[in-house]
Amino acid sequence: MRKNIVAGNWKMNTTLAEAQALISEIVHMVQDETTGAPAVEVVVCPPFPFLLPVGKLLPQGGQFHLGAQNCHQKASGAFTGEVAAPMLQSVGCEYVLLGHSERRQYFREDDELLSQKLKAALAAGLKPIFCVGETLETREQGDTFKHLEKQLQDGLFHLSNEEFDQVTVAYEPIWAIGTGKTATSAQAQEVHAFIREQIARAYDAKAALATSILYGGSCNAQNARELFSQPDVDGGLIGGAALKSRDFTDIIKSF
Repeated sequence: MRKNIVAGNWKMNTTLAEAQALISEIVHMVQDETTGAPAVEVVVCPPFPFLLPVGKLLPQGGQFHLGAQNCHQKASGAFTGEVAAPMLQSVGCEYVLLGHSERRQYFREDDELLSQKLKAALAAGLKPIFCVGETLETREQGDTFKHLEKQLQDGLFHLSNEEFDQVTVAYEPIWAIGTGKTATSAQAQEVHAFIREQIARAYDAKAALATSILYGGSCNAQNARELFSQPDVDGGLIGGAALKSRDFTDIIKSF
């Protein structure tokens, strides 16, 4: 069975002290307010400088996992300012975000580059959360599914079955990120079902059923329960709400 996952992407936010305070609050709130076996796996993705100190505050062997926001496509080398996947693994990262809409938009990361990053992350033993999504213009032109199919084919479906087993997919309607707009639960379900169908075609039905697909478009404490109730929505990739311990905890509790 596929996992329910809530991943918090802190982006370029917090100081060290703020990061430590935030994760401490989240951990304590989740532990105090939930009982029994965890219904959801929690991934926190702080900025690079805070990975180690934040990771030290996560309970070991439980539902909390450390993730990074990006990695370089090479394992090492003369790439000033970059961070390699083996470095992330060495400080306790289990997950890494790849293909986030902001990386695609602001840093011109294309599917060819992302396919290399996927290979690098997997070689280092990391679990990629691979992001796909469309702009408002693409949606209004009726090209959402065509666009997503190309992103999946060019960036992701070159992996072997064994490699793909380690991947989580995140759907980001770019028009709903930081705009206050959110896809309706029906819109989210429609796209998630389409992505699952594409996985089944590229691999097989077993792989499609086992792959977690997260929604990543302004998911918050108010709409999370409805979104997560959809049959093909397995959790969320959370941005702004991940920086508020109360909101993030409530999203986790939505399962």
